[in-house]
Amino acid sequence: MSLLFSPFKIKTINLKNRIVVSPMCQYSSEDGFASDWHLVHLGSRAIGGAALIIQEASAVSPEGRISAGDLGIWKDEHISYLQKITAFIHEHGSIAGIQLAHAGRKASCSPPWEGAKQLPTNAGRWETFAPSAIPFHKADVTPEALDIEGIKKVIADFKAATIRSLTAGYKVIEIHAAHGYLIHQFLSPLSNLRTDNYGGSFENRIRLLLEILESVQEVWPAENPLFVRISATDWADGGWNADEAVQLTALLKNKGVDLIDCSSGGLTEQQQIPLFPGYQVQFAERIKIETGISTGAVGLITEAAQAEEILEKGQADLIFLARELLRDPYFALNAAQELGDDVKWPAQYERAKPRKLV
Repeated sequence: MSLLFSPFKIKTINLKNRIVVSPMCQYSSEDGFASDWHLVHLGSRAIGGAALIIQEASAVSPEGRISAGDLGIWKDEHISYLQKITAFIHEHGSIAGIQLAHAGRKASCSPPWEGAKQLPTNAGRWETFAPSAIPFHKADVTPEALDIEGIKKVIADFKAATIRSLTAGYKVIEIHAAHGYLIHQFLSPLSNLRTDNYGGSFENRIRLLLEILESVQEVWPAENPLFVRISATDWADGGWNADEAVQLTALLKNKGVDLIDCSSGGLTEQQQIPLFPGYQVQFAERIKIETGISTGAVGLITEAAQAEEILEKGQADLIFLARELLRDPYFALNAAQELGDDVKWPAQYERAKPRKLV
């Protein structure tokens, strides 16, 4: 059996293979509610054989949405349809996870197919928040710097969202601390110019993440996996860097985090990213080696052989796929065929399973 299709256990969760559906925003909600689109989108990846399906960045508050179309989990009314989605995923042999997020200064934007630009006031814009009053784009409305009460609200929102996630049936939570969203904005000295206990030193800049983690752990069962997605570097001079990412990860591991989802960038327009296949795997490898924590590799991973090589080299424990799974929901079933593994297909699709001619 290939490593890609070998099982992986995290606490009480048994993953049937190493393929993870990375959180991918669909920008297709109204008032944060899931719909048939989300059921079909996520459910088809379960039918397609992925082991773990992490729902898109789900806003812990209305102001934490990237766009008006973001999924949300800020009120109890969101739970009912999410239960339908998690039940379907589990029925088909996959594990349902959710990414909890707050967009910070990158909130209140149009969806990508409408330019992904910040909404004007007359088009439904809402107030945005950040560690410091610095906009992401120069043309954006300046965000409001969070005061201590605002920070306490963010922490409480993550905790409440965790309780709802548990009720909705998710087995894995991922805290989104990457891609230039609120937690990442606190981590990076490029976006965090605070002079209080939440800014300045490394210890102060990571404080919000650690306090959110603690609040989540107060209500999330200890036997359930807890992931954190980080941007391992800002790809910009003077920004958050890989050394700090390793230092942070060591602390997160000691505090009970089970896996680091290793991404990068998204904080500043000045980023310079050298794109090539698997360009972010280096961070998953370094963090895994230097801290001993499990890692997930993500970023321009598009082929089964490429994913298998990452695992063979010990660079990561799980393979997070995003755009490739938008192109091919059945990547896992096809990858198994390519690697010579015999995996179970849904009974409804069994008659289409390729078979060797005798």
